[in-house]
Amino acid sequence: MATLTSLIPDIDVLLALAPEELAEVVLRLADEHKQNNLAHIQAVTKPIYGTMGIDDGYPEHRRKDAELAIAEAWNWLWIQGLLIPEPGINGNNGFMQISRRARSVLTNNTFKTYARSVGFPKGLLHPSIAEEVWLDIVRGDLETAVFKSFRAVEIAVREAGHFADTDIGMPLMRKTFDKTTGPLSDQQQPEAEREALSHLFAGAIGSYKNPHSHRTGTINDATEAQEMVVLASHLLRIVDSRRKPKM
Repeated sequence: MATLTSLIPDIDVLLALAPEELAEVVLRLADEHKQNNLAHIQAVTKPIYGTMGIDDGYPEHRRKDAELAIAEAWNWLWIQGLLIPEPGINGNNGFMQISRRARSVLTNNTFKTYARSVGFPKGLLHPSIAEEVWLDIVRGDLETAVFKSFRAVEIAVREAGHFADTDIGMPLMRKTFDKTTGPLSDQQQPEAEREALSHLFAGAIGSYKNPHSHRTGTINDATEAQEMVVLASHLLRIVDSRRKPKM
């Protein structure tokens, strides 16, 4: 059975890990060393002090640092809902349940994707998509998050440009941001910049609105999906800045 010191024998490596990086090891150890189907932090930290008569723990003068690092990772797991306090006296004594979400990420080996997703700042997203799209990212439904984001861009452009529901996709972007006649084209800007903005909107909608148009066929990388939805948010803010005030 694996232990903390067998998985991370070098204390310097342990202390260099951020809480969310160390959390995956801690969660797997907590799950493996359950007692009566409950996890406890002491089952993870016990090897820090080694076996009596055997010098197999961490250096004595660094054990408190190791305990703190494990406690930080344990707390991160609790905040993210991966560890749930057991009700009653067991919970008061520090025993935790492994949540359904935790079991899912362990079974599917998607912990790193999940950690990157929950660390994605919702504040980077445009308010019109922030709540729904952020949840899709956290759930790992990356294609849905990207599609919803760029569909929101299409809808916002259509509404701001006062076009019909039948106007969609790249043609809509070209009409809306046409360098000469586009209702959202800023005629105070140089012609090259107006044309570039038209290319940006048309290219983004053409590349990302339909998940199947993505060059890999499917979106499996959480970081890549996050970058895409941030781009959509940037485009939505441009549309906001070009809207004509209602009369």
